[in-house]
Amino acid sequence: MEILYFETLASTQLYLTQEIREGRLCAPVAVIAWMQTGGIGSRNNRWEGSEGNFFASVALAQEALPDDLPIASASIYFAWLMRELLAQEDPEIWLKWPNDLYLREGKIGGVVTQRIKKTLVAGIGVNLKKKENFFDALETELSPMILLDMYLKRLENPPSWKSLFSKYRIEFEKSRRFGVHAGTEYKSLENARLMEDGSLMIGNERITGNR
Repeated sequence: MEILYFETLASTQLYLTQEIREGRLCAPVAVIAWMQTGGIGSRNNRWEGSEGNFFASVALAQEALPDDLPIASASIYFAWLMRELLAQEDPEIWLKWPNDLYLREGKIGGVVTQRIKKTLVAGIGVNLKKKENFFDALETELSPMILLDMYLKRLENPPSWKSLFSKYRIEFEKSRRFGVHAGTEYKSLENARLMEDGSLMIGNERITGNR
């Protein structure tokens, strides 16, 4: 896979999606920046930071991913793979539905996925070393480049959605004490039902992890 390195980018996700849309890059390709000045997190929140933390985006053709992957739950899929790698550094890492990486009670990162025709672009931010964006940090010696290399190697043999989801289903119980934004409303996950495709049923409303 081609990897592009930058000292500073406003957003690895915005850069990569624009390059793919305009035909200058195509999957598989990854982008990593040492510093990010205008990154985008969930619900268009900003995710920026300085050297030592992790700012990367990965583009893969949809056909390179498992056939059973529900596209609306791609962020769950990409975030879970990162969660498994980070758990090697601290076993108390977990994934809050659908795309937030937590260390115990504090958020340390997240994943935002966009679909461009038949290409998926996953933007990933993790506070590896420093607390930034009002969030906690893993505080590990793991370097961003080594983490990206580990992540890309994991994607060379991606697990099926079924096998990944069987693990995530158990961990979802930790999300019940939180809530989720659904349009303009904030809904508790206490009584939510996690469906096989990764979406939630809260009352009579289905909410997807498409973010």
